Amino acid sequence: MPLPLTRPDVVDVRIAVGSLVGGVVLWALGLHMQMGRPLGHLWTLLPLLVMAGLVLLRRSAPQAALAVGTLALIADQFTPGNLATVVMFTDLVYAAVVYGTPAAARRIPVTTGLITVAMTVGCLAWFREPEALLIGAVTALVSFAPATTGVLVRNHREAAEMARLRAAQTALLAEMDRTQAVTAERARMARELHDMVANHLSAIAIHSTAALSLDDPRTTRDALGVIRENSVEGLAEMRRLIGILRDSSGDLEPAAAPTLGGLGSLVENARVNGLDVVLDDTRAPDDEALPAPVELAAYRIVQESLTNALKHAAPGRVAVALGQWPGALWVRVTSPYGDTPGPRAPGSGAGLVGMRERAALLGGTFAAGPEPDPDTPGGKVWQVAARLPVDPADKEVTE
Repeated sequence: MPLPLTRPDVVDVRIAVGSLVGGVVLWALGLHMQMGRPLGHLWTLLPLLVMAGLVLLRRSAPQAALAVGTLALIADQFTPGNLATVVMFTDLVYAAVVYGTPAAARRIPVTTGLITVAMTVGCLAWFREPEALLIGAVTALVSFAPATTGVLVRNHREAAEMARLRAAQTALLAEMDRTQAVTAERARMARELHDMVANHLSAIAIHSTAALSLDDPRTTRDALGVIRENSVEGLAEMRRLIGILRDSSGDLEPAAAPTLGGLGSLVENARVNGLDVVLDDTRAPDDEALPAPVELAAYRIVQESLTNALKHAAPGRVAVALGQWPGALWVRVTSPYGDTPGPRAPGSGAGLVGMRERAALLGGTFAAGPEPDPDTPGGKVWQVAARLPVDPADKEVTE
């Protein structure tokens, strides 16, 4: 097995040097582990030097180091022996389990356990003395004990690493949830701000353009009156929204959400701004109650449709129609489609996006675009159509 040429860890160098120095001191003092071996006193240093060199590879090549170390330990049995050699071998067994492959970490404790059992049984059968159990105990201390210790340490490290990964994943998921929540809240605020203020600003832009382009004192005065009314209402709504956003303590009472009961005032305000609007609400008094989110979405869709008609529609009548089927509310707003002779306010397309998002959040459908005009052959109207499902669970909450 080729050994990787990597720089040994500082801790491994210290272990190898300390063990080698300790083994040389024991050798110099003449302290041996066994007597009557075929090789002389000087041969003890060879397994000691080999084992110290293998300690340098305990992290980079743990399995190869253990294999060569086993041969060195066997060779040490033919010499008077050195305690430092045996201690370094136990460290190689431990390192092979901790730093080796998962397969090696599972295989080494089983192998050392079988060797311990075989050594104990074999010595008892050979010597037929109870003292032979000591040989099995020493074998267990040299091989099986460090292997099981390595298993415990490796399992602890893997558990700690898994906990760290889970903590990192939890933090990542929390950050993703926070980002999604912030994005959703920004989108909701953008829709509310657009729906509340765009109508007033569009009326201001159109009437101010008319006042500047038409040299008629009465028209100018009427336009300035509309501009002032929309400016005051838009400023009041902006102040309320800014106050809610700035108040982090939650002391401010939330404003009541618009409902379909306010469509009459909305249509009347559109007439003041110059639109020819008619409202056709075909809902029956005995129709099921609508959840607040459905009423708010329908109100905002009508409001934005009237704003777009004010900015872009050709001269003619704008029709707002509402109807309720079992389980759904539908909204339809049609306006003349064609060239606009008078001044126009610029549009950004955010209104259509907001209406589509409102319908999608409720699981409904939304469509907007030119359609054939049934009353005018060859003519077209711009139609906004939305179907908003009524969730029975939401209906029960509102009731």
